[in-house]
Amino acid sequence: MRACSVAALVALWSGLAQADASLAVCFNYSCAATATVRFEPQRLEAVRAVLAAASAAAAERAALARAVGLLYRVAGEQSPIIADRGGNYLDEGVDGRMDCIDHSTTTTRLLELVEARGWLRFHRVLAPARRTRFVFQHFSAVIEEIEAPPAVPVPPAAAPVPDHVAVLLALCDCPDVLDDIPRPPPAAPPAPNPTQAGARFAVDSWFVDHGDPAVVLPLAEWLKGEGPNVQ
Repeated sequence: MRACSVAALVALWSGLAQADASLAVCFNYSCAATATVRFEPQRLEAVRAVLAAASAAAAERAALARAVGLLYRVAGEQSPIIADRGGNYLDEGVDGRMDCIDHSTTTTRLLELVEARGWLRFHRVLAPARRTRFVFQHFSAVIEEIEAPPAVPVPPAAAPVPDHVAVLLALCDCPDVLDDIPRPPPAAPPAPNPTQAGARFAVDSWFVDHGDPAVVLPLAEWLKGEGPNVQ
């Protein structure tokens, strides 16, 4: 039964890894328009590889910034959002322009796509956040750091067996010769993986031109108005 269960899980993971995905991107401000885009397996594999290279939470955030940009590029090949530029004024009136509502909604969907495939090890996706300054509002996708997965200790390399040991064992009953085999050092404990479980971060693609890596910064700073100076 256990072997069958393992085989079923492997088959399920393999099918998921090779399956394409579709989602709706929204644009023309406040999600006035939407387009369904499809991500083929080979394009998703490029995203998976970027995320798989991250070995800690900070590295995964940097990888997520790149991954969001890569996914937007694919979406731009199938929808007008390729015309989007950072902020709201450089693409004003252009079909495919995206305001912060378009971006926070679409980026959250992109993050949920990679989360659903099990490609996030150090974060989970939350609902978009809103900040208000005077009469202006701004929205962003949000992730939260979670407990890091346990590090796997690396076993020490096996020590080579001296050539004379096998010869002496063949010629005589000399068990003491086994003492000549070097003993491997004890396995080193895994390096601690610092974590900020519960820390939240804005993933804001509104700041950048289409297909560029998203801006990721602590949510508390984002709520205070931090981020690139774009309009």
